[in-house]
Amino acid sequence: MNHTRSYTLNILQVDSSGRAEASVSRRLAEAVVAALSSRYVNVRLARRNVAHGLPFVDADWIAANMAAPEERNVAHRRKLAESDRLVDELRSADVLVIGVPIYNFGVPAALKAWVDMVARAGETFRYTENGPVGLLRGKKAYLAVASGGVAVGSAADFATPYLRHALKFIGIEDAEVVAADQLVSRGEESVATALSQIAELVGPIVGPATTAA
Repeated sequence: MNHTRSYTLNILQVDSSGRAEASVSRRLAEAVVAALSSRYVNVRLARRNVAHGLPFVDADWIAANMAAPEERNVAHRRKLAESDRLVDELRSADVLVIGVPIYNFGVPAALKAWVDMVARAGETFRYTENGPVGLLRGKKAYLAVASGGVAVGSAADFATPYLRHALKFIGIEDAEVVAADQLVSRGEESVATALSQIAELVGPIVGPATTAA
């Protein structure tokens, strides 16, 4: 048996589409998860549907986040509780699969809120004299992108560059994009192309026990 299959692969699937069964981005994300699951004996899947709503950053959240951990009071801890859960989910994952519908050239507000909740100094990145350094290294990400009219990778696509940059900022530099784009004109042809790409992209992932420090 290949050594990469001997441990439990932890996958976090983050969905952000406002649609349910009709969501193409969710369909692609689930296909990525299925492909990964077929390659590993032990898989643990955590799901987070951010479309149900997340807190937004506000003055109280900023004050709580900026307070030193040992100085946080009950109100601070309560304000950061949801962010702490989201960070813990992300920290525990070996692989991150994000369903990304492109809304008005960018990511949904709910997905932006998720990024704001997990990009935290001292938790997922730290400041150094040479600039910020991401702390979530060694993880793999797949962006399952769907768009009605925007060509992914074009000048009108502000979603995928943003997410790649945000993930790299917190240390996740290995991010693959699978896209069913321009669905209005290409429909199921675009979906079929994306599904075929998934089988090619999803390969062996070296787990924590076999990676170099």
